[in-house]
Amino acid sequence: MSQWDSEQYLKFKKQRTQPAIDLVKRITIEQPGKILDIGCGPGNSTFVLKKAFPQAYLLGVDNSENMIKTAKESYPDMNFQLCDVTTGMDGLDEYDVIFSNACLQWVPNHEKLIPMLFHKLNQNGVLAVQIPMNDQEPLFRVMDEILSAPKWGFSSMNIETNKILLPEEYFDILSSCTDHFDLWETVYYHNMPSVEAMVEWVKGTRLRPYLHALDQIKAESLLKEITMRTAKAYHKQKNGEILFKFRRFFFVASKI
Repeated sequence: MSQWDSEQYLKFKKQRTQPAIDLVKRITIEQPGKILDIGCGPGNSTFVLKKAFPQAYLLGVDNSENMIKTAKESYPDMNFQLCDVTTGMDGLDEYDVIFSNACLQWVPNHEKLIPMLFHKLNQNGVLAVQIPMNDQEPLFRVMDEILSAPKWGFSSMNIETNKILLPEEYFDILSSCTDHFDLWETVYYHNMPSVEAMVEWVKGTRLRPYLHALDQIKAESLLKEITMRTAKAYHKQKNGEILFKFRRFFFVASKI
């Protein structure tokens, strides 16, 4: 598995944190006692939860040593733990809130994962999740086309997948768990100074496992091709910036 780089990820800290802020606002449970933040990354989402629920016990978990190290250094008064959600949940207690911001797209088999998380809730607990759903944005279409080209050889490599289901499929999964849930989506318009900045964004997320699989020369060639093709897919605003649309899918489900 390729390593996460907290420094690269935090280049866009404000934009990456806003969906966590918006998701927290939809958690209506009063004074939760225990909260689990799955895929806490460098701790920015866990800090959002801390500000919203200062009385709660909070635990942020992530399967990246680099991310957990950064989280502990940045928020020394909070609790963080290295954990793989697919194998390490049995050792964790039940929670009043299980929260996940832009993480579960990296975890396979949502048909089993989401019910498993839901059943880890205490009675009246809340599962709150945000998943990027941005495959139709030009940047991501360009990446998918380039990454599928035989010359890179990715089809023969064991590359981490970043897969999601349709909203209708999440509806069916959640309705099998509870009658009390809400689904919605938000499109964020990020003003980016350049196409190069947009590619920097995905270097820390979607492109990460592909770049890790290549040597430096090939990785630089891949980035150059993506940048050139992406530049043709966007136009600049009057002030020279580019609008990067980012669609995100949310759901909140209550165990009532």
